[in-house]
Amino acid sequence: MAGRRPKPTHLRVLEGNPGHRRINKDEPKPTPRVRVPAPPKHLGKEGRAEWRRVGKDLVALGLLTSIDRPALAAYCQAWQRWVGAEEQIEQEGTTQTSPNGYLMQSAYVGIANRAMDQMRKFLIEFGMTPAARSRITVTPPSNDSTGEWLFGNNRNR
Repeated sequence: MAGRRPKPTHLRVLEGNPGHRRINKDEPKPTPRVRVPAPPKHLGKEGRAEWRRVGKDLVALGLLTSIDRPALAAYCQAWQRWVGAEEQIEQEGTTQTSPNGYLMQSAYVGIANRAMDQMRKFLIEFGMTPAARSRITVTPPSNDSTGEWLFGNNRNR
């Protein structure tokens, strides 16, 4: 299928459905998380720190559901890889000399750029870029951290 991927329904609803396209009322609605789950064991220090930082905000907005763990883990892994590559660039610089004496781009620049691209894609999926946020209207919860304000009462379903 060519063209843009469909935007998640909850983001379209938050945006006010500006295109007035039909909303799938039968779309699966995963249970929103009420707290940030434990990070996967494979994440290193930087990835776990990002997991906690971003996870807290996503839970507060009701945007982290019970099945989003792999996507959040992939984002945090890309973040960790980007931080590591940037640290190497800081130490070694953006260029290196080849065995033949030619100046060439450091491999860490390519790693950092690829990780940034992966992070950007996940950030958009979760609505965490300035452009994605500008299209979303959120009514803040009133002392209710369960996400009920966004998804309705799912406790008895």
